[in-house]
Amino acid sequence: MVSLISSLQRSLARLLILLPVIVGLTISAMPVAALYPTDTVDPGIDRDLHGQKMPNSEFVKYDLSGADLSESDLSGSFFSVSTLRNANLRGANLKNVIAYATRFDNADLSGADLSGAELLKSVFNDAVIEGTDFTEAVLDLPQKKSLCQRASGKTFESLDCDGIAGNYVPASQSENKFNPGT
Repeated sequence: MVSLISSLQRSLARLLILLPVIVGLTISAMPVAALYPTDTVDPGIDRDLHGQKMPNSEFVKYDLSGADLSESDLSGSFFSVSTLRNANLRGANLKNVIAYATRFDNADLSGADLSGAELLKSVFNDAVIEGTDFTEAVLDLPQKKSLCQRASGKTFESLDCDGIAGNYVPASQSENKFNPGT
């Protein structure tokens, strides 16, 4: 019972955090290209954040392309419509982060901990994921399948890649549980 209550509290907290983003996206329609920041790098942002302790930080529309965030503690942080293209996140603590519509293209996530992360609408094209922990992370199914094609060992297990194909049963091949006998 305690586990159920804590799970419900966690789900409610995530919903309350994502609610302003969802409302904002529904009020003003944006073209898909507008979801991601430009590729330009703001010279005012420090690119060397190696080993920094920055838990529960907010990065909304940040361009951290090429930044060194290796061994940093970003647990519980919130990334929204940000880019971490070509960033070094090797060994970073990203537990329980919310990264909505965030680009991780070509990022080095080797040994990073993304357990419990909410990664909806985020993209990991050509990201290095060797030894990355995605335990209980929430990803869009196409992105999860893409990561599973490249994953091995610990990363493959934490993504539950074996369960992707096993959990899907086409409606035409199973009994309709809502209307038995149909």
